[in-house]
Amino acid sequence: MDTPRARRVNGYLFPLSPAPQSRSKVPLPSPQSPVPVLRTSLVLALPSLLAAQRPASPPAPMRSAPITDVRYDVRFDAATARRRTIAVEMRFAVASAEPVLLSMPAWTPGAYEISNFARYVSAFTPTADGRALEWDKADFDTWRVRPTGRGTVTVAFDVFADSLDNAMSWSRPNFALFNGTNVFLYPEGRDAGFPSTVKVRTEAGWRVATGMARGADATTFTAPNYHDLVDMPFFVGLFDLDSVRVADRPVYVASYPQDGVSARARQTILQQLSKVIPPSVAVFRDTPFDRYVLLQIVDSSFGGGSGLEHQNSHVDILSPLGVGSASFASLYAHEILHAWNVKRLRPADLVPYRYDAPQPTPWLWVSEGITDYYGDLAMVRGGVTGAEEFYRTTTGKIQHVDQTTVISLEDASLNAWISSIDGTSSIYYDKGSLAGLMLDIMIRDASDNRQSLDDVMHALYDATWRKGRGFTREQWWGAVSKAAGGRSFADFERRYIDGRDPYPWEAVLPLAGMRLASDTVREPRMGVLTLADSGGVQVTGVDAGSVAEAAGLRAGDYIVSVGEVPVTDLAWGARYRARYAKSEGQVIPIVVRRAGATVTLSATVRLGQRVSREVRPDDAASPRALRIRNGILTGTVDK
Repeated sequence: MDTPRARRVNGYLFPLSPAPQSRSKVPLPSPQSPVPVLRTSLVLALPSLLAAQRPASPPAPMRSAPITDVRYDVRFDAATARRRTIAVEMRFAVASAEPVLLSMPAWTPGAYEISNFARYVSAFTPTADGRALEWDKADFDTWRVRPTGRGTVTVAFDVFADSLDNAMSWSRPNFALFNGTNVFLYPEGRDAGFPSTVKVRTEAGWRVATGMARGADATTFTAPNYHDLVDMPFFVGLFDLDSVRVADRPVYVASYPQDGVSARARQTILQQLSKVIPPSVAVFRDTPFDRYVLLQIVDSSFGGGSGLEHQNSHVDILSPLGVGSASFASLYAHEILHAWNVKRLRPADLVPYRYDAPQPTPWLWVSEGITDYYGDLAMVRGGVTGAEEFYRTTTGKIQHVDQTTVISLEDASLNAWISSIDGTSSIYYDKGSLAGLMLDIMIRDASDNRQSLDDVMHALYDATWRKGRGFTREQWWGAVSKAAGGRSFADFERRYIDGRDPYPWEAVLPLAGMRLASDTVREPRMGVLTLADSGGVQVTGVDAGSVAEAAGLRAGDYIVSVGEVPVTDLAWGARYRARYAKSEGQVIPIVVRRAGATVTLSATVRLGQRVSREVRPDDAASPRALRIRNGILTGTVDK
């Protein structure tokens, strides 16, 4: 979405719990329903009409007949690859002719958007004893199958796999990625605790990689419950597979395409994983997976890096330009940290997952933002980068927040599901990460560096995940207060989490031996406000007396290019400033689309002043502040 560490589509899971909540199905009126008739008096007839329209009681939730012995057969081979499909069969036992309602998830946990995976399903065919069964749709993502009695039912269908997206399914002639949410149906309204097996059928010589536990052979896998089943994405086909042992666990890296990443770069990736995993283990004092699988697709059509976490694996889609870089190591660190924070430690709002509807929460600033903070710490604590890179990364986050529409962290978290077009759709990452840094500093300062945010994360992990539940607001702030020796964070929450106050860096950073240095920078300024939408980058406002006003830009214009800089996203301003930093007075063309026509305007480059803020170590820091800074960077406290 942004930089090579960018589009963090992230997710969650929990040890088995209750089934996904069923939604209520509201039936349409039957065509045979009696229609109220107005007779002699409108006053007398209206009460009857209103009574007829008012339901007597809430509609009952849909509920499938129980099923047992659930098995999934997934086939991807040369034949299905030509059609870009994955062939799926679901087999299960039924005890009666009662209808079975099978639903497909609408989203993948961690990707906070409704995708409606049912739309990719075709050739739906239920059978029993070799004979076709009657079926219909109960709603757009639920199929109602009518068994004829006790026995085994087989439901076959195809899934179209053409979306290069971490949360979806994608195929090539010799490879497929699929997520469980895309292919595994579940019985509507029933407990998610049913165990199942998955059999993958593919070409001889093709590989299968997944975090799912292996069953009877190399292509059979088992899951103890539906939540685990859909949290284990698969690679099937030809890809490289490397491994290293970290924290006494095997860690695998599956990389597509085969030979698409050099042996040297693959070795670098293994070294990076060896460094970024131990710091996360140290925070939570636990390694909750038996093994870890990094599944990565390297594709030249992708302009950055995108990750989606799972409980013992994650899926990355990467540009080949950044493979082996520190930027992508940071993405790995972030997604792996989710194995603790989100997949296990997560807000009560998201326990258990429901797969049929949005599940908004005001806590993404913790689930994603603080995960990003710990991703940065894993990089420096693990020795992949040094303290200077941590300062630069933190500076970049402060600048991002400064340049983004002001929004509270709770509001930004809730807005994740609607992808706000005002630039705030993912600000809970950077702003939440900075809130984590502030909390860490304040806890360490209040406790004389004897406690830290690490202790909060570990305490909540033990108190909630280990007891099969998510954390509440009271538990979060209670743990923060306890670590800070009883200090209240009510004002902090009111001003910086629920509120929109600017972060008090001048007061907080010196407590950790850092400072926010300000410099005045002269750089090209256009004086135009823009917004990206489906049509491109649109002008929404023009400053009076600005270069943009003098050039004739208008609200509603779509900017195509500014001088030699193509305008394809909201980062065009930075590219423009870099290109024309030493070109004051130069006349350049501005190409815009206006009312369906292409118009070329002329602008004169003009430099303006901007105050640049940068995080730096404080040379005048006290011994106490130096201890706190060292504790943050090394993951230690004073005992």
